[in-house]
Formats: sequence, C-alpha cells, structure tokens
Amino acid sequence: MKIALDVDGVLADVIIPWLNYSNTIRPKISKYDITDWDFWKNHQINQYDFYTELSSCWKNWNSIPPTEENLSSVTKNLLEIGQVDIVTARERSTDSFVKSWLNHHNISFDNYVSVIDGPMKADLDYDVFIDDSPLNALKFLKNKKKVVLYSQPWNQHISENKIHRISILSEAIEKINSV
Repeated sequence: MKIALDVDGVLADVIIPWLNYSNTIRPKISKYDITDWDFWKNHQINQYDFYTELSSCWKNWNSIPPTEENLSSVTKNLLEIGQVDIVTARERSTDSFVKSWLNHHNISFDNYVSVIDGPMKADLDYDVFIDDSPLNALKFLKNKKKVVLYSQPWNQHISENKIHRISILSEAIEKINSV
C-alpha cells in the first residue's frame, strides 16, 4: 500500500500564521470564513499575493502549528499499513522549511515528494491520497484513486460518495483498512 500524505492543511495548519499576517493588512478573516478553496476571490485578495504570502509563512516554520496533537504517533501507525510519502505542492524554495517542520514534529514518512501544482499529485503512483484540497480530491477520483479527505472549512461542500472524510488523522487508518 502506497499512501500520499499532504502537509498544508492536513499536518501543518499553515493557514493560521497566514491569517495572522493577512489580518494586519486586510479586513479580518477567520479560518471558518474560508469556505472555498479559492476564497481569496470573495475577499478581494490577489491569488498571486495569497500564495506568495502563504509560502513566506514557511520561512518562520516553527510558528506553524500542527493541525492536531499526536501527529507523530499517528504517522508511525500509518507506516504500519504501508509506504507513507509526504506528497506536497509548493514552491521548491520552501522544501527545506517544510522538512525542518516535519522533523521538529517527529513526523514519520518514507519519502518527500514535492510537485509544482496540487492536481499534479493525481498523476503520481499512490494507492491512497490523504489531502484537504477539494480540487485535488476530485482529480484523484477522476484518476480512479482512493481519497481520504481531511476535513477543513474549505472542503465541506464536497460530498462525493467515494471520498472518505476524516476529522482527525487517526481516522485515516480505519478508512484505509476498509478500502
């Protein structure tokens, strides 16, 4: 079993430091106001600015909180099921910061794979994808891949039957074992 595990929004709650920054220069937004993947359109934020700012949050990687407690033990348990690779979409310049964050939080994994664009992940050879992106989830399904969707405010509108939704990462183990 080959498992692709996403970082932003699944392991690392990078939206929190971005909101802290954005809320100093724009009208205030809470995490729960982000109900769409391309939420910046509703908040008059330039897409390029959003992604640039989000990437710059990784420069201060130790300020990025994990999405939940005990990720270290959960990722160790995932490794008992099969190969677990970190599969992330990002600017290459942030890879070293992400790896430092993963190491700092004792996240267990086999390989680190970085792609330029999220939907490109669906073209990779994995049995299961654990991700929070609604766009990625739909592309995974289109490519006949198994999808475990980590619940976030921006993916609540996704209700495809073949998507296995989880609220905490440990639920992925049961979902993967049942597919």
